[in-house]
Amino acid sequence: MNPHDRRAQLEARNAAMRQQVNSLLAGLNRQSAALQEAQIQVAEVTGRATSADGLVTVTVNAVGIVTGVQFAPSAFDRSTPDKLARSVVTVTQQAASDAQRQVEDALAPVRGELPDLPDAVPGAPSLKDLLPNQSSTSRRPQQSPEDDEDFSTRSVLRGGDR
Repeated sequence: MNPHDRRAQLEARNAAMRQQVNSLLAGLNRQSAALQEAQIQVAEVTGRATSADGLVTVTVNAVGIVTGVQFAPSAFDRSTPDKLARSVVTVTQQAASDAQRQVEDALAPVRGELPDLPDAVPGAPSLKDLLPNQSSTSRRPQQSPEDDEDFSTRSVLRGGDR
């Protein structure tokens, strides 16, 4: 092969690599923007649940931390401290589940689009392992207050503590 042909072949390979890198960068920029949007959505997530009797409403943030508890004005007339305490626990779990579902919904579009490092660098660890997936965020079975033998002695309505 003459030097001119060799040079043309190298230039063609170089142009193809440049095109591939540009395409990867454009995809990465799109995915980065989508990830930023998902992060904004996740930060704004609020889970909320109200007891079936309407006496207790709980609000939680994206990670399930309680940010508000409201009792109906008639809550203390229509219920007992034990029942209200159980309602608070149950409604808090429901609100946290609601928030978790919203977080999963916000992240779902991004999960499928993320490039994986092994695609570009064979043998590299997977970046997708950094995002929680459905199996790692699956909920543990909810434990009702009745299952907790020490529940009544530490009821917040009775002022008990651990």
